Amino acid sequence: MKTIKRHISAKTLVSVLTILVSLLGMRVHAQQDPMYTQYMFNTLSVNPGYAGSYDAISVLGLYRTQWVGLPGAPVTQTFTIHSPVPNKNMGWGLSLVNDAVGPVHQTQFFVDYSYGLQITPLSKLRLGIKAGFGVYQGNLEDLRRDVVADPYVFDFKGKMLPNIGVGLYYYGERGYLGLAVPKLITTALKVNNIELGQAKRHWFFIGGYLFDVSNNVMFKPSFLVKAVEGAPLSIDLTGMVYLYQKLGLGVAYRHGAMFSGLINYYITPAFRVGYAYDYTTTPLRNYSNGTHEFMLGYDFYFKDRNKIHSPRFF
Repeated sequence: MKTIKRHISAKTLVSVLTILVSLLGMRVHAQQDPMYTQYMFNTLSVNPGYAGSYDAISVLGLYRTQWVGLPGAPVTQTFTIHSPVPNKNMGWGLSLVNDAVGPVHQTQFFVDYSYGLQITPLSKLRLGIKAGFGVYQGNLEDLRRDVVADPYVFDFKGKMLPNIGVGLYYYGERGYLGLAVPKLITTALKVNNIELGQAKRHWFFIGGYLFDVSNNVMFKPSFLVKAVEGAPLSIDLTGMVYLYQKLGLGVAYRHGAMFSGLINYYITPAFRVGYAYDYTTTPLRNYSNGTHEFMLGYDFYFKDRNKIHSPRFF
């Protein structure tokens, strides 16, 4: 494999920056928002209707390093917390996402609110809204260039773009469906009167169902469809088998992008850990060692503490 040269001209560098920022958070098929293999546990980051969907204060941390070994490859850290409001049909949540692609970084902070409607005795529809902002920065001075004093090369920090989003989340004891647009405002990022890119609306459609195979075996198929203007449809398909409500093993496929293996383990019904490995099917597999994703989740039950709780599978 030939070594990729990092010594590039300033005008080329600006062109690269424009592409990076316009696809900020870029993943396969030009998706702007970060992608996750364990999306079924990380729903709050895109769908505010998920807030308060479980009878506990739920905390989740997720770390994803994509295309390991490729310089400037995406790295994402996500933290979410949400809970229902006691004795109300409302829920609240907070989500924090830090995403880096090459010299470009974004940090997103959003507050979530949901209201639940009882559809049947065992199912609810939650209507959600999220509001927050993203802070962007580019460290171009760290890159090598042909001309040291070049007006086309500049750092930018603290560029803030506010946004709002909406979502619907329908769920019962066994299954769920969700539809969300986490960023409705198509804001443009400008630096030195140069428009470097514009955020596009992303649509997220998610669903899954938990089947009993036997007394100690369950099977959960799930899917995530992502749509954004100017990019092909992205489809994730996942199948998980849970043994004795302790160990979850699964495989996943993202159309035209990767195959994945997943493992979840419930240390207690409230405390779960997860790991996923993605094998890239695009030409990037020749330059990277795949993708690793780690997850930690914990549920703090604030009522019926003496009740025996079942593990949470979505």
